[in-house]
Amino acid sequence: MKKTLKIIGIVIGLLLVFLIAAPFLFEDKILNIVKQTINKNIDAEFDFADADISFIRSFPELSVAVNDMHIVNTGAFSGQTLVSAKAANITVPLNQLFKDEGEPYTVNAFSIDGAVLNILVDKNGNVNYDIAKKGEVEAPKQNNTETSEIALSIQHYEITNTQIKYLDEQGGIHVELNDFNHSGTGDLSAIVSELDTKTSGKLSLDMGGTNYLKNTPIKLDAKLGVDLEQNTYTFLENTALINQLELVFDGVVKVNEGSQDINLTFKTPSTDFKNFLALIPEAYSKEIDQVQTTGDFAVDGQINGTLDETHIPKFNIGITSNNASFKYPDLPESVSQITIDTKIANNTGVKEDTYVNINALSFKIAQDVFNANASIKELMGNPLVNANLKGRINLSKLSQAYPFSVEQQLQGILDADIHTAFDMKSVEEGRYQDTRNKGSLKLSNFEINSEEQIHPIQISKADLSFNSEDVGLNAFEAKTGSTDLSATGTIKNVLGYMFNNEVLKGDFKLNSKTFAVNDFMTKAISDDNSEAKTDTPRDLETEKSKQATGAEHIKIPAFLDATIVANAQQVIYDDLILEQASGILVIKDETVKISNFKSNIFDGQIGLDGMVATKSETPTFNFKLNMNQLDMAKSFKGLDMLKAIAPIAQAFQGVLNSKFEFNGDLNSDFTPNLNTISGTALAEVLVNDVTPEENQVLSSLVDRLTFLNFKEGETKTIKTTLSFSDGQVHVPPFNLKFDDIAVQVSGRHGFDQSIDYRATFDVPAKYLGKEAQKLLTKLDDTEAQNITVPVTADIGGRVNSPSISTDLNATVSALSNKIVDMQKDKLLNEGANKVTEALNSFLKGSDEKDGDKTTDSNKSKDSVSQDRIKKAADNLLNGLFKSRKESE
Repeated sequence: MKKTLKIIGIVIGLLLVFLIAAPFLFEDKILNIVKQTINKNIDAEFDFADADISFIRSFPELSVAVNDMHIVNTGAFSGQTLVSAKAANITVPLNQLFKDEGEPYTVNAFSIDGAVLNILVDKNGNVNYDIAKKGEVEAPKQNNTETSEIALSIQHYEITNTQIKYLDEQGGIHVELNDFNHSGTGDLSAIVSELDTKTSGKLSLDMGGTNYLKNTPIKLDAKLGVDLEQNTYTFLENTALINQLELVFDGVVKVNEGSQDINLTFKTPSTDFKNFLALIPEAYSKEIDQVQTTGDFAVDGQINGTLDETHIPKFNIGITSNNASFKYPDLPESVSQITIDTKIANNTGVKEDTYVNINALSFKIAQDVFNANASIKELMGNPLVNANLKGRINLSKLSQAYPFSVEQQLQGILDADIHTAFDMKSVEEGRYQDTRNKGSLKLSNFEINSEEQIHPIQISKADLSFNSEDVGLNAFEAKTGSTDLSATGTIKNVLGYMFNNEVLKGDFKLNSKTFAVNDFMTKAISDDNSEAKTDTPRDLETEKSKQATGAEHIKIPAFLDATIVANAQQVIYDDLILEQASGILVIKDETVKISNFKSNIFDGQIGLDGMVATKSETPTFNFKLNMNQLDMAKSFKGLDMLKAIAPIAQAFQGVLNSKFEFNGDLNSDFTPNLNTISGTALAEVLVNDVTPEENQVLSSLVDRLTFLNFKEGETKTIKTTLSFSDGQVHVPPFNLKFDDIAVQVSGRHGFDQSIDYRATFDVPAKYLGKEAQKLLTKLDDTEAQNITVPVTADIGGRVNSPSISTDLNATVSALSNKIVDMQKDKLLNEGANKVTEALNSFLKGSDEKDGDKTTDSNKSKDSVSQDRIKKAADNLLNGLFKSRKESE
């Protein structure tokens, strides 16, 4: 007994060693088999990143798992991925390892996870999924080592977490099946068998540019009878769910070479009106079991015929409901008198002949009745649409009858009476004269609100009239916050916009008594703007930080081509108030062009022409701005951009006239990105007062150069031309005058508040201290009044923390030389003897010696030492730069 157990133990141990070691022994062979077998049978490239081979995972069978598998098309669709999958697994009998090359291989099971299948039919009818090898395949010969076949004896298969995309460019059909899961159990090697399948997913369907299904949940549990000899598949037991609508199927599908014969019927298992509510998306079809219903709802359909390259099966699908109603238990109103009579059919098998007839669609909520009917012929060819809408809907009653997911109850009355008839080819070719549209749509006392809005939008009146060419906006009156709006105009190309994604055109006149821009901002933006404002503009680091946040830009709609003639008695933006504003806005190609904009502001007038474009990733602007007679103090307080362009001028009081031309990028909140602005400005300033305490640069100059004393009541005219680029404002030399002090200024500053300026003051000497006053008494009054001294100040640092330096020693020397030269030139004209006497007397330091006098005028000139004169003058000029105020 012990010996027997020992032998069994050895056998089991050897088997375990084999199971563990075999994958390594046979791995290369198995992987080559997989790749070669698949690639030999397809006109495409099959490959995978890595593989895992195991005997234990599906013992006693062999399991081969591959990761990151893909099949890439060759030929007409070269380079496009047909199939990709995160993982795929096949299970084969263990004896496959010992087959000779060329013998058929058997697959018992397979699974695929995370697959994406891209099926494409191009405009010429070519398909990317036809990848099977062309031509006849020879039957395998006993000794042929170059041919391999696969025998499917599959008992189970699974496809999980998969996405299937189908695009038919020729037929205008786009289908997507997301979250697709499918599994089947049965013996596919048997001639006749039953296959038990389970399928689920979310289906989206677009045909002819119209969306019919959007991520609609579907489910099918079906038992199929499979006859491989006859190639027929019979629905035995099955249940399908579309959303929550239950359908049952019966019938047979026969697969032929190049076609399929289909004979199916389906219907709802009951006629309860709750079937209709089940069609509504699950998020909105709440508490269906608790809903009280009357009347019926039924779906009944037949599909019978051949599906091939030129035909589709004939079908007839009816959707009916008669005098039905429903009421949710917690809501006060019901929806009653519901009638639905719809037919979707094709009687010929030619897909272009598919049609939809909505013979009746009506309902009543409270006292309001709404009716509609429509027909669409040649649905898959050139659709011919004929539709009528008529009735009234009290929007406040909607949420009282149906549990809409809205934050606030809707309000307003909608009255519609519209007829439309057109064919899609006329719309596509722009032959709108061949369409027939008439009727009206009116909305009154409408109100809409949301969490993002600061104020609700109240539309007291909106009146639209329809004709073949356009839609007339006969009246529009609305209010939000403190803003009122009234508009009239014309909307063009509505059909092209609705069906062809064409541009929506319009011409409007817009009027407002008060237009507050902040009323239209979202709460998030408003909260950002509520931060405390400062008198200094944003610096570059702030702008860069804001750009780095990746905030989404406001986009001008690409579908809009409109001209708006606007007039507003008052426009309010933050703290700015524009009076009597008017202008023309042209919106086209994601660009707004502004022309002839005029407004009163800051006790003056502004004019604006330019554009804002959002077509590129970063929005841009380009403007010409004229300012006429603007109050400087109010302008610089209200406009950050002026403070950025001329930070020192905010200390001036007076009148501003200016012409700006500038362009640059916009931030996500549509404020200019100062670091990108370039342009020029021609400015004229009429200054009647200066308050240096309003600007740190001027107050620092007053502290350093005490001869400066800005006097009130004087008008000073400043004219200059500025240029700005790369975040810098360049100021060429310009002249101004404070009382009798002339000043020349030039330099540059940055939008980051850095400054680099030089100011040269031509200062009368009488302001330069007691010693200078004493010196000037030796001159006559005219000379004393007219003599000036240049004082240079270099200004650096930043606007709020400037650094100022002057060269006082150079100024002293300049004044000394100037006085000496003036006196020398004067005395030289009076003769030789006068020169020496006058200079000695003037300098009070003559050390004239007896016996040294001469009557020779040339000798007298030479005996005067220029060095002595300068030295004596320098001694007298000590203290020149004492306070001007002390000398007065």
